[in-house]
Amino acid sequence: MDKSTIFLQLLEKSSLTIVLFIIITKIKGFKYIFQKENYKLKDLLVISLIFTDLAILGTYNGIDVQGSLANTRIIAIVSGGVLFGPLVGITSGIISGFHRYIIDIGGITAFPCFISSIFAGVLSGFFYQKISSRYKWVYGIACGVISESFSMILIYFLAKPHNIAIGIIKKIYIPMIVGQISIGFLISIVDAIKKEKEEVAAMQSKLALDIANKTLPYFRSINEESLEKICRIIKDEINSDAVSITNKNEVLAYVGVGEDAFNAPYTEISNITKCSIKENKILNIQVKKEESSISEKADLKTAMIIPLTDSQGVVGTLKIYYAKKYDMSHSKKSLAIGLSQIISTLMEISKIEKIENERKKSEIKALQRHKVEQQLEHMRFEMLKNQINPHFLFNALNTITSFIRINPDKARKLIINLSTYMRYNLEVNDNLIDINKELEQVKAYVEIEKARFGDKLTVLYDIDENIEAKIPSLTIQPLVENAIIHGIRKNGGCGTVVIGVKKEDGYTRVWVENDGIAIDLDVIKKVYSGEMPDNKIGLYNVHLRLKLIYGQGLNIYRLDPGTKMEFYI
Repeated sequence: MDKSTIFLQLLEKSSLTIVLFIIITKIKGFKYIFQKENYKLKDLLVISLIFTDLAILGTYNGIDVQGSLANTRIIAIVSGGVLFGPLVGITSGIISGFHRYIIDIGGITAFPCFISSIFAGVLSGFFYQKISSRYKWVYGIACGVISESFSMILIYFLAKPHNIAIGIIKKIYIPMIVGQISIGFLISIVDAIKKEKEEVAAMQSKLALDIANKTLPYFRSINEESLEKICRIIKDEINSDAVSITNKNEVLAYVGVGEDAFNAPYTEISNITKCSIKENKILNIQVKKEESSISEKADLKTAMIIPLTDSQGVVGTLKIYYAKKYDMSHSKKSLAIGLSQIISTLMEISKIEKIENERKKSEIKALQRHKVEQQLEHMRFEMLKNQINPHFLFNALNTITSFIRINPDKARKLIINLSTYMRYNLEVNDNLIDINKELEQVKAYVEIEKARFGDKLTVLYDIDENIEAKIPSLTIQPLVENAIIHGIRKNGGCGTVVIGVKKEDGYTRVWVENDGIAIDLDVIKKVYSGEMPDNKIGLYNVHLRLKLIYGQGLNIYRLDPGTKMEFYI
């Protein structure tokens, strides 16, 4: 038998292997396994059995060449290993190799073929872990060529008599090497099956997204009518015979075959539906046997019950019915599962949107309250700003007048201070200003008061250099005024006021302290409670504005003697 004849016969045997593999992949159960991305142990054992059988068949179909068998065994072993990993490759290699050995014990190539079969399984498993799916067919053919070459080397060194071994190698090596092209075909078949799955998945994804797009508007406000429209859209798009949506207790919407039986809302769900909800498990059922609530109302055969979930757990089910008994294909199941996930997501979004709307309503009310508070605060500020004590103004003018006669230079300085004080009061707004500008107004006020009281009033400044901070306008001066009027003047007009600004632990501490009469406890209580009379709003206004801006208002302390008021910005 010459090389060309051997080649043609091996080509025929390889074609038979390919045809048989195609037939196997058309079987529903096997096809489902081949399409998986991740394989369980039982899946790999089934696949190992398939490729082992193909390898053994390749041995039985071998061509007798001088006591040896030119066959397609290596093609099946390498294809299994490259496609599905070491377990498949090594298992099929060992079993089919051992089979090759025992059917021809003592044969000239029996032992070399046994060893090379195991080698092919190990090598193909190694390639599986190292190569990308794109070039798997190339590496598969290469692995087959290496395995057959290794087999020829073993025959050359181990087969006896040596001259016959050489003659076998010369006749079968090239045909068997060329025959490894069949590995590429087997790999391509599996790739085509996986691609088919991806194409179906893509179509299902598109369909699911189309359904999601069509149903989205009805999830804005979930009620009986909107749920019914959602069910009808799903039914029409997936060509089912009926669709329903339930909560954990009742059928919320039902459309399709037997729809008239569910014209009344809130029909109690069946026991099998309750079981699906309780176990959070997808159930495929025969309607007549298990869906008792509908068995007499509609001519439906099969159904799928799919739990709908949100962040809190199972909230209901999506149920898809078919009139045909065996219409629940794998693709339809996958689509139904995808739909349930989308519906669950849309329901969660709807829930979130509802909460968000409620929150926004609350925020609007809060903003309205805040706006009113801001308006009131602005009014209080304007009252404070315009609350230039006429007695202070008249006293200041009288003091200036007296100094014009006895100390014109002092009078000029007091006029400048009064001008600074008045301009500040007229120009400032209720925004935050530089604290140094606020202190300029305070110092202008102090100089006027010191001119009135002379040596009886001492004002000390404990202010850090290069202080940088923003402060609500008209917050320090009212405290100084309070210290002088209610602390010093009530003490006979004698005393000391300390104005301090210090940086402390990332904050700026501001305080005004006097050693005169201590503030009444009742006044402190009224400041904190907001019960100050309208004619004494200055101190309370400062406290309230600080509290609104910083969350904490004035800290008021009774000293012995005197009073201390401080705040942090």
